[in-house]
Amino acid sequence: MTQIVVGIDTPTGVLINGEVRAASDGGTFEVTDPATAQVLATVANGTLDDAAACVDSAEAAADGWAATSPRERSGILMKAFDLMIEREQQIAELIVRENGKALSDALGEVRYAAEFFRWYAEEAVRVRGEIQTAPSGANRIMVIHQPIGISLLITPWNFPAAMATRKIGPALAAGCTVILKPASETPLTALAVGAILAEAGVPDGVVNVLPSRRSGAVADQILHDPRVRKLSFTGSTEVGRRLLRTAADRVISCSMELGGNAPFVVLDDADLDKAVAGAMLAKMRNGGEACTAANRIYVQRPIAEEFAARLARAMEALTVGPGLDVGTEVGPLINDDAITKIEELVADATARGARILTGGEKAQGSGYFYPPTVLADVDGDSQILGEEIFGPVAPVVVFDTDEEAIERANATEYGLVSYVFTTDLSRGLRVSEALDSGMVGLNRGVVSDAAAPFGGTKQSGLGREGGHEGLLEYAESKYVAVDW
Repeated sequence: MTQIVVGIDTPTGVLINGEVRAASDGGTFEVTDPATAQVLATVANGTLDDAAACVDSAEAAADGWAATSPRERSGILMKAFDLMIEREQQIAELIVRENGKALSDALGEVRYAAEFFRWYAEEAVRVRGEIQTAPSGANRIMVIHQPIGISLLITPWNFPAAMATRKIGPALAAGCTVILKPASETPLTALAVGAILAEAGVPDGVVNVLPSRRSGAVADQILHDPRVRKLSFTGSTEVGRRLLRTAADRVISCSMELGGNAPFVVLDDADLDKAVAGAMLAKMRNGGEACTAANRIYVQRPIAEEFAARLARAMEALTVGPGLDVGTEVGPLINDDAITKIEELVADATARGARILTGGEKAQGSGYFYPPTVLADVDGDSQILGEEIFGPVAPVVVFDTDEEAIERANATEYGLVSYVFTTDLSRGLRVSEALDSGMVGLNRGVVSDAAAPFGGTKQSGLGREGGHEGLLEYAESKYVAVDW
């Protein structure tokens, strides 16, 4: 099953044991282009029988894949990297059509996504164990790392390529077989990645892709199968909690990259040009639809008015339009529900006294467009400061002391990423250490890197993706007590 989408012959079925097939009941669902609100493609709606078939396929391939040499796994992942880079324009255009983001953002995502294949091609040959003498001297302690087993990977719609490769790369490098359940808003990119992996030499059954609108039901079935040993999920904290409860039934190992409410702290000695540029990166990457997006912008009082004015000018200068249009910098949001949520958050903030410096009104016409928006004088109790915005709205809050900024920044159940801007390195490091988050961008508006451990504290998740830590999420440490 394939369809031509933006000139690309794209798989639109379930990928099981190397075969793209229709759903077992023949059912399909529609994928919509957010720029036009028109149907882009129809995709197989995977069933519970298809979910069971994915597990069967992953099990049949598991022993053979685990037995392949690290060098062989490395070579396949490097080939997948090369193929993604060769086809970056096509893949980026596919992302734009089903996700809506601007083409420049989509190209950045494809390169970032491909980097996980290259990084884990390198890490595959570096899964080291250790040997030491027991403190008593009675024996040796030997530790080895073995593949954890069949892994269910559930990915979100906002980065349909990168969130897939960030999970598939380390899983394959560790020797695991996988079932990828992509978001139903953006399944085409995930299926395209599955096809690239097959072309790169991944054996049948090692990577299975299950598009489905029955997300809860298929996840529940797979997680209750005794052959499945791992769950990796990226998405909202609310859904993550439900999946953790399900995984608890069989005590499945879980890696969870959940929601964020990132504070962006601008201290009074910051370089304003760099701080505004950093805020634009941290806020507007992917049009604000990112768990790492700057959600709450805290600016010290002496520079708050000037910072807000400069940020408003920069946001107002952005070009909004369909992602494939030349010059577009901000595409549409994913759907109409996203627009409704942002309108409610902005209305609540303005009702509490916030001033709109730019934007603030939904664009007219077809598609799910909302203009880049800056709010000043945002009240500390505003709803917009308490939850993920997931859109191009920047609320600016004034603070007086470093301690106040830290207290406000940490006053959330989330702890994914924080940002700090200052020209005083020691001050910046002190604040960075005090912020309760898994990552900090110090004078940087972007923290994501395939070589770095990505993840959060508190209810932003469990475990890490990327870096060597990301590979170990798919490995069991086995201790052997041995004497010689």
